[in-house]
Amino acid sequence: MLDQSSCLPLRRWKYDSICLESVKYSCKEPMEEMNSHHPGLTGLRNLGNTCYMNAILQCLCSVPPLVEYFLSGKHKAALHKENGESVTAFGRLMSDMWLGEFDCVSPEAFHSVLGKRYPTFSKRTQQDAQEFLICVLNELHEGLKKSSKRRCVTEAKASRGSVSETSIITQLFEGQLSYDIMCLECKTTIDRPEKFTVLSLPIPSKSACSLQDCLKCFFQQDILTWNNQIQCSWCGTKQDAAVKATITKAPQIIIFHLKRFEWQGKHKRKLSTDICYPVSNLDLSPYSSPLFCKDAEYSLCAVVNHSGFLDDGHYTAFCKHSVTKNWYSFDDAQITKIPNASVQSDTAYLLFYTCQGLLCTH
Repeated sequence: MLDQSSCLPLRRWKYDSICLESVKYSCKEPMEEMNSHHPGLTGLRNLGNTCYMNAILQCLCSVPPLVEYFLSGKHKAALHKENGESVTAFGRLMSDMWLGEFDCVSPEAFHSVLGKRYPTFSKRTQQDAQEFLICVLNELHEGLKKSSKRRCVTEAKASRGSVSETSIITQLFEGQLSYDIMCLECKTTIDRPEKFTVLSLPIPSKSACSLQDCLKCFFQQDILTWNNQIQCSWCGTKQDAAVKATITKAPQIIIFHLKRFEWQGKHKRKLSTDICYPVSNLDLSPYSSPLFCKDAEYSLCAVVNHSGFLDDGHYTAFCKHSVTKNWYSFDDAQITKIPNASVQSDTAYLLFYTCQGLLCTH
């Protein structure tokens, strides 16, 4: 009999594709009557200081539309052969975690592929989970993107063609901000759109604050002076300016990066601020354009935690199971069911929210 805790390679699933609906049926038995291993509850072996990777992979593999996309095999049709190695490895890992037979598997194949593209992550040293997340989302997008030409009109009313690249990653995770930049001398205002997949939020307190406090700090108006002045096209010189950001396209899955690591002179330190965040009914309408976003309420679906210090810290994840609706703690190979009250953590570093209302489009 195989020892599931040893993280042996997984035997391939006998079907090429499967949708999440079929997984749901397998979870309808009472918990106590189910086998020890449940779909989507699979630990990941630590390859040596790779807890940052395991935490991110658990969160991504708990996002229902992303899970369904890969388990149904849709990624195979969209795959770019010249840049699809990371997508293929991620798809196999997703299958292992949702359709496999073991309580723990090794992410070594995905780690190896990604390490070729990003040598920093090939080292067996502690890395930043947020940086790793951005690289993973970028790799998946590059391997799955499709280009389409669209017509757009410039300010000069001249029609031109532009190329739009979309993928399951942009459809789920990409949002857009609009920065209104006003010259304080002539009051001329320009609009600068900027796409995002992760919003990095400042932490306004060293003791305790809320996620809303962090959002208010991010979206408050800033004054650009001295070295940050803008080159005003109307004035013809550098001028002080007022800048304010607004969400003009809210993603289906919005990820917040709580900026716990900051530079203090030549040294980097960690903020241990206790940040209170809602598990449901997160309202982003105060920071959104009323022209594009309405009823944008979000519920928490995953959390990446960082405990300890900069050099010897440890990453874990809390994820809400999309079928059972229970919360679980993922600590590398170890998985523990936790009560809803425990999801509020003073070590939260990344927050994943999924939209419960109308999707906001530009």
